[in-house]
Amino acid sequence: MNRPVRPPSRRPVTVLAAAALVCAAAWAGHHASRVAALERQGERGQQQLRLYSQTLASELARYDYLPGLLGLDDRVGALFAPGDDAARVASANLYLAALNERAGTRAIYVLDRQGRVLSTSNWQRTDSYLGEQLGYRPYFRQAIAGNSGHFYGVGTTRGEAGYYLSAPIGNRRNPIGVAVVKVGLEALEVNWQDANSRVLLADENDVVILASNPTWRLSALKPLSAAERARFARTRQYNLAPLRQIEMTTLEVLTGGEALVRLEGSPPLLAQTLAQPGTPWRLTLLSPTAEVARAAQGGALLAGTLAALALSVAVALNSRRRRIAERLAARAALEAANDELERKVIERTADLSAANRQLQAEVAERIRAEANLRKTQDDLLQAGKLAVIGQMSTGIAHELNQPLAALRTLSGNTQKFLARGDLATASANLTTINQLVERMGRITGALKSFARKNGGGHSVAVLGAALETTLFLLEPRLKSLKPELVRELDPSLTVACDANRLEQVLVNLIGNALDAVAGLDAPRVELRAWRDGDTVTLSVRDNGPGLPDDVRARLFEPFFTTKPVGQGLGLGLTLSAGIVGDFGGTLAADNHPDGGACFTLTLPAAKETLTHAR
Repeated sequence: MNRPVRPPSRRPVTVLAAAALVCAAAWAGHHASRVAALERQGERGQQQLRLYSQTLASELARYDYLPGLLGLDDRVGALFAPGDDAARVASANLYLAALNERAGTRAIYVLDRQGRVLSTSNWQRTDSYLGEQLGYRPYFRQAIAGNSGHFYGVGTTRGEAGYYLSAPIGNRRNPIGVAVVKVGLEALEVNWQDANSRVLLADENDVVILASNPTWRLSALKPLSAAERARFARTRQYNLAPLRQIEMTTLEVLTGGEALVRLEGSPPLLAQTLAQPGTPWRLTLLSPTAEVARAAQGGALLAGTLAALALSVAVALNSRRRRIAERLAARAALEAANDELERKVIERTADLSAANRQLQAEVAERIRAEANLRKTQDDLLQAGKLAVIGQMSTGIAHELNQPLAALRTLSGNTQKFLARGDLATASANLTTINQLVERMGRITGALKSFARKNGGGHSVAVLGAALETTLFLLEPRLKSLKPELVRELDPSLTVACDANRLEQVLVNLIGNALDAVAGLDAPRVELRAWRDGDTVTLSVRDNGPGLPDDVRARLFEPFFTTKPVGQGLGLGLTLSAGIVGDFGGTLAADNHPDGGACFTLTLPAAKETLTHAR
């Protein structure tokens, strides 16, 4: 009897197809998880880079004012008087040494028009700068041309690296000398060394000037040509440093200018770069990617497991369908499938519970991140205030020096009048002294009120009072420029805004208007305010050159400024727009049809009583 021929088994083909499907799912999970992990790490890295950049910008701006103030001191000015007086040099040396110790800088010195050091804070050292010729240094050439100098280099005397700030002494068009302040930036590296990532700062020549690993300092990120090395030798920017090249290999270029690199044989690192505002420097953050690899492996395992689970379910359903056709085994097949399903439900429930716990942890992390962001924003607002106070410091010092000189004269005269018995004249002098002291108290009180940190919550501000305080703070500049000041507003208008923050916005807007009319024959600034329903609008208009289209498009971008380096951080309008937005208002800028720029500030009208207003 012939036996029936059984068809060939398809089991090997099915197993191979299932294995291929699981591998494909694992590969897709690996790729998706890797991309997502890189994006998350990239976002964290960008936040870290911006924080480092802001810290660096704040450190660089701390001493911007110092070179410009040196020329105001009589002991420095006496260095350029005719004749060779050793006493004048000794007096200036002592003054610079004391100022250097008080400011915490590395060195302060003064050069003549030929670049020779006339006086220095390190005059008592054996390797003092006194008498050295530094006319070839770029910071000297920048300052002697009438500009503020900024330069990073290695000292030729002691071999110490530093950040040089320079300013002309005397008339900027024809300076009589140059004031230089040398600042050390190594303190930043200490903070960078505590981080898990690696950080380095490269200058315009792609030479590392600061790094979390001090051995990278004064190393090149690219091959240097012979012409470049010759130029460095002429300027002595890096002194005698060999400028070895750091071995950095690009493994993969990612979106947004990021890349995976290998640094001197290290595991793959995520390289992110950020241009330092106001300088030709670039910050580079190198963060390890071990977490990315673990996330990719976990994604591959999860995707492969899910694919295998899906295939298992399909096989179970197919087996159940076959066994239903077999009457004797139907009940056993159903019970087995039910048990398998219950087991999978338990596993899925456990997975969902774990996912829920992870989600709760991520929510808590997000809340902490938002709290840190709010604190950073408050610190940035305070930094903007201090930057404004720094710009006004010269004028305020002049405003205080005048009454101080008058107090000195009046007090001396009063003693003489009292000795003579002229009580009426002495009483008049004392009345004048009292008025001068009150004026100085108003100046310092306004500065103290303006500089203090803002409190939280909404409050009521009197627009007229805030405007008067602002004009009082800007009085030195108003006296200097003498603009025609037009004010059309009801002084009793109140707005729903913190008074201190409103003053910060007004200082920025009116200060920018004064910058725009500087140098005009007939400067004019117009301030108009009116109420329209539930809102109060204030316009600040000048008769300056107006806003070019390219400037107007980027006006409210952070760190964007048209002012020279050292005269602004580019944060004034950005912070002002943020303050106004926090209180439900708007800030807009446009060119006026009759010429000049016009900034329009709109805030909600106050609904509270004036007992809460300042």
